[in-house]
Amino acid sequence: MGLAGARHARAAPLTSKERPLNLEIVARFPSGAPVVKDYLAGAPAAAPFYAGSWSDPASFETKAAEVDGRFGPDERRRAAEAVRPHDEAGRARLERFVEEGGYMVTTGQQPGLFTGPLYSIYKGLTAVCLAAELEAHLGKPVIPVFWVGSEDHDWAECNHTFVLDAENRLHKVEVADPAGDSRRPIHRIELGAELTEALDAFASMLPETDFSEEALDVLRRAYEPGRTLGRGFRETVDALLGPMGLMTTESSDRVVKEVSGPVLWDALERSVEHEAVLSETTALLGAAGYQPQVAVLAEAVNLFLEGPGGRERLYRDGAGFRLHTSEEQRSLDEIRAEVTADPYALSPNVFLRPVVESSVFPTLSYVAGPGELAYFAQLERYFALQDIRMPVVYPRIAYTLVEAKVGKVLKKHGLDVDALAEPFHEVAAAFAREEVPDDVRRALGALRGAVGQGSAQLLEAARPIDPTLKGPVQAARNASLAAFADAEKKILQSVKRQSEIALGQLEKAQKNLFPEGRPQERCLNVFQYLVRYGDALLPALAERARELVRMKGMEVTSAEEECTRNFGPCSGRSSSFSS
Repeated sequence: MGLAGARHARAAPLTSKERPLNLEIVARFPSGAPVVKDYLAGAPAAAPFYAGSWSDPASFETKAAEVDGRFGPDERRRAAEAVRPHDEAGRARLERFVEEGGYMVTTGQQPGLFTGPLYSIYKGLTAVCLAAELEAHLGKPVIPVFWVGSEDHDWAECNHTFVLDAENRLHKVEVADPAGDSRRPIHRIELGAELTEALDAFASMLPETDFSEEALDVLRRAYEPGRTLGRGFRETVDALLGPMGLMTTESSDRVVKEVSGPVLWDALERSVEHEAVLSETTALLGAAGYQPQVAVLAEAVNLFLEGPGGRERLYRDGAGFRLHTSEEQRSLDEIRAEVTADPYALSPNVFLRPVVESSVFPTLSYVAGPGELAYFAQLERYFALQDIRMPVVYPRIAYTLVEAKVGKVLKKHGLDVDALAEPFHEVAAAFAREEVPDDVRRALGALRGAVGQGSAQLLEAARPIDPTLKGPVQAARNASLAAFADAEKKILQSVKRQSEIALGQLEKAQKNLFPEGRPQERCLNVFQYLVRYGDALLPALAERARELVRMKGMEVTSAEEECTRNFGPCSGRSSSFSS
């Protein structure tokens, strides 16, 4: 039963096409740093730092051939063991994936409370639709996979989410680390009653609708006391996007750790070479005029080892290694002994993680946010060092959800979404300038023109009398212009006072689109919208994703049919959160 039928028995809920969303969905590919802008635009300067073009089918074909050279049936079987399918249909697809030599499109994120910001869900949706597109083109199963970064130790980045209440007040809901500031990996931290308390607080800020009960039940099942943030995140993503075919894994998954072990040891034993390659690429980026996203630290190994200071970065130190936080020393043999006793103690850093993923999964493409797109520019030679071709990096779709109340305000004042991206005082000033009557604006312009023209004429006439009169004339002109500027400010202030209602509406609209000055997708939680729009929302977002995920030259006529058959209700049908 879908969200619309959660509270009491009723007629079957309308599908997403029969029940139109009272919501405008603005969808586009995000921008980013200069190297990202150039990569997305296909600029030659950025091309050497990436593996082909994200919009060229030939790039994916080349990557597929490279994957086939590294992954046979046994390797694909192990990859299948590392992911969680949503249902029996997913398990059957994994069998086809192994038997037919399929591929994967991956994306990922460290776990956020109750899925964290909206862009986590947008990554998954982009991966689902890109996988469908590639499957239709290549004629082999392509599985979308969400990698949950549960080895991350930045608790403060993962332990919260934001929600707007009925009064448009932004609230941060968070859970405290029960062990304090331990810097332990997220997958080590089991939570108790604090999860229930956070969920109750979160639910209290959401409106009661026909969809509330089932939406919140998803969270109650996923975030039961005794769970970690990683598991709660993974199970929620599975509940929301699993019916579309998305599968999930965790960086702390047993199979992932087993398969990636040789990659981690290589990074430890060849750390000098690894650092040299990354440093060379970073220098080349700088020479090309691009600012590197991630610093390459001298003597740093691209690994973390759990020690007295939590998850600690390893550094070379003489013949051995040093833990960054606790400053403790370790020999190579001592590290081997610790990892033999606890295989989860060693984990990759931001540079090595993508390589680990491509060693475990036959990844054609990684769906990346703007920051990830930037740091992938540092990795093309790093992948090659380990005999892997870097995946084709694909930009995740950026959405803005414009609810009807917000859309009315924008339409009334002739504004688009981006008009509210600036700080509100700038938005208000621009609005007031637009509201100044035309005759006032013309009069101010005429006065300034007259002062400028008259002072020029006076200066020309007075010069033969006394050249030193230039200073007093210019001072008089400047004083007059300053007085008119002051008068204009007072006029704008009066316009603002008369437009308080309109400015209040704009301010509320801005809080929905750019809460705390950030894009909506980087702050608000998806359940804020799921309780309002139910099971029609995600298929509608997927519909927009498929419109964007079209590549020139691809045979895509069957992509929509493939998406529906293989990934469930991507559009046109109602997906159930309880599936």
